[in-house]
Amino acid sequence: MEKESARSAGPARSVRSVRSVHAVLIDIDGVLTVSWKPLPGAVEALRHLRSLDLDVVLLTNTTSRTRASIADTLAEAGFPVTAEDILTAPAATAAYLAEHSPGARCSLLNSGDIREDLTDVDLVDADDTGTVPDVVVVGGAGPEFDYAALNRAFGHLQRGAKLVAMHRNLYWRTDQGLQLDTGAFLTGLEKAARTQAEITGKPAPAFFEAALSHLGAEPGQALMIGDDIESDVLAAQRTGITGVLVRTGKYQPETHRAASAEPDHVLDSFADLPALLESVTGK
Repeated sequence: MEKESARSAGPARSVRSVRSVHAVLIDIDGVLTVSWKPLPGAVEALRHLRSLDLDVVLLTNTTSRTRASIADTLAEAGFPVTAEDILTAPAATAAYLAEHSPGARCSLLNSGDIREDLTDVDLVDADDTGTVPDVVVVGGAGPEFDYAALNRAFGHLQRGAKLVAMHRNLYWRTDQGLQLDTGAFLTGLEKAARTQAEITGKPAPAFFEAALSHLGAEPGQALMIGDDIESDVLAAQRTGITGVLVRTGKYQPETHRAASAEPDHVLDSFADLPALLESVTGK
């Protein structure tokens, strides 16, 4: 992979101290896997973190699978994880709706079946033309994001429905290259309907705070490792978490150069994380 300039190269570049790391937050897609296939050294690196008795949570905007399905796929690939180790944007969305729109009728636009993680959310069937939803919930993009579906969501928003989105990522990387994601469509809906979506997954501060609460950790005790410099890394840093950017997945040098701030650390891959921890903490 192409090297960045000296200002961000090397495994131990540090802006923020990580000498008291107790918790590690890890993105999945582009960090541990691409198209659910493990990246080189990722399984071994996660096993090493477990051997250090560090608290680990996988914090993902993935909206195509449930927590249980993600855990099963990762475990089959050798990663030492269970469903309890995973926090997803759909689960965060369910919690948000329960708190802010209890009992709301929701129209879901998403690629993949995630109903299991949308606990107690009242989902309106797309074919139910007699029910007007209170909330349009936008998940991950895919073939379902055709003109008819987007126009139907636009109609609901014009009639006063709130707009809630699990994330606004523009693209993600698969084994077929970069693919368009929700943000490419969400911006159009927002502008057309003259509204602003409430984001429930990364980069929402509440998502990172939920992960810390899940682990019982303070921001200064945690690392966040991601391939999205804005949504994963800089968003975590704004909450006080140490950010670690990896040059895998959706990482692109031009995106790094144009970012709103610098990551605390930059690594070639997740496989380099054990070396970073050893160099700055002695673990």
